[in-house]
Amino acid sequence: MKSHRGIIAGVAIVAAAALTLAGCASSNSLSGGGSTSKTSVTIGSAAFPENATLAYIYGQALAADGVTVSYKVNIGQRAAYFPALEKGEIDVIPEYAGSILSFLDKTANDKSGDAVKTALGGVLPKGLSALDFSQAADSDSLNVTADFASKNNLKTIADLSHVPTAIIAANPEFETRPDGIPGLKSVYGLSNPFQAINDGGGPATLKALLDNTVQVADIYSTTPSILDNKLVTLEDPKNLFASQQVVPIVTASKASKISAVLNKISAKLTTKDLLEFNKRTGGDEKADPKTVASDWLKANGFTK
Repeated sequence: MKSHRGIIAGVAIVAAAALTLAGCASSNSLSGGGSTSKTSVTIGSAAFPENATLAYIYGQALAADGVTVSYKVNIGQRAAYFPALEKGEIDVIPEYAGSILSFLDKTANDKSGDAVKTALGGVLPKGLSALDFSQAADSDSLNVTADFASKNNLKTIADLSHVPTAIIAANPEFETRPDGIPGLKSVYGLSNPFQAINDGGGPATLKALLDNTVQVADIYSTTPSILDNKLVTLEDPKNLFASQQVVPIVTASKASKISAVLNKISAKLTTKDLLEFNKRTGGDEKADPKTVASDWLKANGFTK
């Protein structure tokens, strides 16, 4: 799965944004509304299935509530879609709190959900609003096998102090980045050995963990292999990793007409849901994000 981290990009692709937007626009309205519609919104997404699924969840729920909805999904990276949001070419986009904060404020060092929410409210451009944060998050997470967790009574990152020889595997930059090995030492007092595996918590990292070549692996929290292999994700009570809770960023002028529905979605959405979305879209089923969105909305009582 392409993580949302991949959408924090340079500005090189901004010039292509207009062409991308034109190519991915859809004019169909799910509500079938005309003059009776509460409002009309255009919903965008980044170019990976998890984000597109969230966009369709927002859109289908709003359509069921009488909003006229159109889509511009799979726009690209943040440097392409965020200017479109500022210009009003799209009205709603599913975001990840810590990442959008870092995009807007390169000096931000807020970690907890509340701190990130407060900081984000202070840096969002005029005309944009952040709605309620969901509990669903796509973030770094440290994982161990169920057997290793049971044998060593591991529930949180702090508990790794019980196994100081346990090797931690992650991308090479984890060795030096502030929320990597230095953060584990400064925040949790850990000095575990490190093994660099350059695949973003993918198959090579998973194999090393299951083979017991390493005992701890940094895997993005919505990667299906966590569910498939019954891995235990260690809790992060001291917020080593910045909150990456899913949050709708919306055009402020339309927020009053769409916030009630989107906030209800955020109240229901969980990280486990994101895992299931990615398993369906990226696994053998190869499900369409539209279908995955529709199924989730039905299962959670938003549509029939």
